[in-house]
Amino acid sequence: MSADPASARPPFVLVHGGRHGGWCWKHVATALRQTGHMVYTPTLTGLGERAHLLNPTIGLNHHVQDLVATFEFEDIQDAVLVAHSYGGMVVSGALEHIADRVRRVVYLDAHLPRSGESVFDLIGADRAANHLANAKNNGEGWFIPPADASWYGVTDPDDAAWVNSRITAQPLKTYQDPVGDTGRAWSHPGMFIECVPSSLEPHILNRARERHTTDPAFSYHVLHATHDAMVTAPDAVTDLLRAAVGS
Repeated sequence: MSADPASARPPFVLVHGGRHGGWCWKHVATALRQTGHMVYTPTLTGLGERAHLLNPTIGLNHHVQDLVATFEFEDIQDAVLVAHSYGGMVVSGALEHIADRVRRVVYLDAHLPRSGESVFDLIGADRAANHLANAKNNGEGWFIPPADASWYGVTDPDDAAWVNSRITAQPLKTYQDPVGDTGRAWSHPGMFIECVPSSLEPHILNRARERHTTDPAFSYHVLHATHDAMVTAPDAVTDLLRAAVGS
């Protein structure tokens, strides 16, 4: 009996990182669609083309709800769910509600939190203090202003201009809020892709490496690309995501 084409080509849901938007997946999404996959690239509230909604009350749970609603309103099933950077917080929290709709979760140089942890817990006191000072001095005390594309490893002039024209501010509260239960994220079949050099703290990478050694449903890969690999190395990212379908 031949394989069911629908099961062979599951949908992808690509979740962006901090200060980005669904726009950052443009090249990867195009490549995946060309091979027959449905692709969703939701933009979280207050970011990207939804920057007009930016306000001090937006927290991590708002973004978790954004992702859950995408699955519910689009009736997404059997998806490969991909998180980049801060998106790992959102995906880990959302899996408590949508794990049954997800075939596999992929963390692309993304945060991998335990229950109750915040971004600030994961990045350490010094980096958290820098974000707080930046918000205080340049973000009215409640948002982290846009960063230059070079912060994410984007150095090609054309790519940098494209990224810089779209980067937006990040609500500070999203980095301060603790994530809810992440038990299902830690038990779900998954893949972790470390971009070398990674912008993540070593202990986050060690968590993924250690899980890989004990969990046969979780794989670990190294990609020699910058943190914004979906911009600087879209073909390589696409290949790894397609491999995740059958992992």
